[in-house]
Amino acid sequence: MGRIVQGDNLKVLRGLDDASVPLIYIDPPFNTGRRQARTRLKTVRDAAGDRTGFGGRRYRTEKISGTSYADSFDDFLGFLRPRLEEAYRVLSANGSLFFHIDYREVHYCKVLLDEIFSPGDPKSKGRACFQNEIIWAYDYGARATKRWPAKHDNLLWYTKDPERYTFNLSATDRIPYMAPGLVGAEKAARGKTPTDVWWHTIVSPTGKEKTGYATQKPLGILERIVKVHSNPGEMVLDFFAGSGTTGEAAAKHGREFLLVDENAEAIKVMKKRLAQYLL
Repeated sequence: MGRIVQGDNLKVLRGLDDASVPLIYIDPPFNTGRRQARTRLKTVRDAAGDRTGFGGRRYRTEKISGTSYADSFDDFLGFLRPRLEEAYRVLSANGSLFFHIDYREVHYCKVLLDEIFSPGDPKSKGRACFQNEIIWAYDYGARATKRWPAKHDNLLWYTKDPERYTFNLSATDRIPYMAPGLVGAEKAARGKTPTDVWWHTIVSPTGKEKTGYATQKPLGILERIVKVHSNPGEMVLDFFAGSGTTGEAAAKHGREFLLVDENAEAIKVMKKRLAQYLL
């Protein structure tokens, strides 16, 4: 059901056929200027250990593995442009592209995507092909004390055609009403379809979903995108694949996937995570 390719994503994209992919999701580096890292730890019973657990028992912390990459670019948009141009080329006639970024770069990236989705018609078509800015809101991590804490990411949704695209809203998960008493018992029990603000926790640092890969995104976010914006049997492409969440979401719901990353640690994580789905 799926393929994982290690290599330069621009070269891989140039090898794909025109209009061949119905759904593309990418979570590129955010150009934060920092090194993104995640370390996996385990604890072992040790009377001389560095941690105290239940009942006063002592434990020693051991590092299992770690992943990291430099998240800094001299010309971030220059890095993205040729890759997004190729993504536009390979996107099918009724296809969608989801671009995942944060508040630092989202404004500049939207202008870039407006241009790319406007070949020959820069004044109108690109903006028409822009469908939504989805806010993924979460509530975890440190709290800033000099400004409002940034607890959201931005997902820009573009379609190849401004009016003809896949949108299976009935396939989405439903969420609770914030004021169930105002809508009646039947509606409250059924729940409602999501809006353009998606409240979803991050991947738990201690949960089963965690792979240990830096910047791993929650499976629930990708499942929603895959189910609504593609059909069973279709291809889903992620050319900044990281931990392989896009591939798992696609495979769980009967889609094929193509995942691309040049990081050897990412490839190792994905092959282990998605072994049962690989061709």
